[in-house]
Amino acid sequence: MFETAITLDQFLAAMHDTLVMVSVSLLIGSLLGIPLGILLVITRPGGLVHNQFFYKVINPIINVVRSLPFIILLISIIPFTRLVVHTTIGTAGAIVPLIIYIAPYIARLVENSLLEINPGIIEAAKSMGATPLQAIWHFLLPEALASLVLALTTATIGLIGATAMAGTVGGGGIGDLAITYGYQRFDTFATVSTAIVLIIVVQGLQSLGNVISRRLRRE
Repeated sequence: MFETAITLDQFLAAMHDTLVMVSVSLLIGSLLGIPLGILLVITRPGGLVHNQFFYKVINPIINVVRSLPFIILLISIIPFTRLVVHTTIGTAGAIVPLIIYIAPYIARLVENSLLEINPGIIEAAKSMGATPLQAIWHFLLPEALASLVLALTTATIGLIGATAMAGTVGGGGIGDLAITYGYQRFDTFATVSTAIVLIIVVQGLQSLGNVISRRLRRE
């Protein structure tokens, strides 16, 4: 069980690739998903800036992308991925589908977090004469900050799982290591060690997110 073909350098390189994929995808996905989530809230019926056309167009698109399992999404947009980064394998080839996967996911999480806010806070913002932008920046986001931290924590953990699935099509990272060595070469140690590392990372991220969220709620 403890005999393995992988080296420490290979394992560290795989961890580095996973870190790059998660970091870049989370950053770009957040830059796209957070504004989308805010727009879904303010343009929905009864929102700050009701826009029926925008809401009825964007909401179904997010639902369609969210309904696709990541592995199917990854395969179905291969031509687009090749067009953007000129490859469909490795870290670069995995980042494009990861962004498309995580951005709508973050948008929906942000939407849910903002919808949990007491409607009275929005009414208070309106009564003070706040513009929609001021209401979002000074009322909505600060009030939902603790919930948003947990939302981004959930998104990050989902992204880590998606990077592991990307390994099935040569996406690189820890998932690729588990598939190439653990599954295809029957290397039990490679499979078990990657699983343990992923469990530790996920538990650490969730604990960190919980701590930050609790502190923000107390403030």
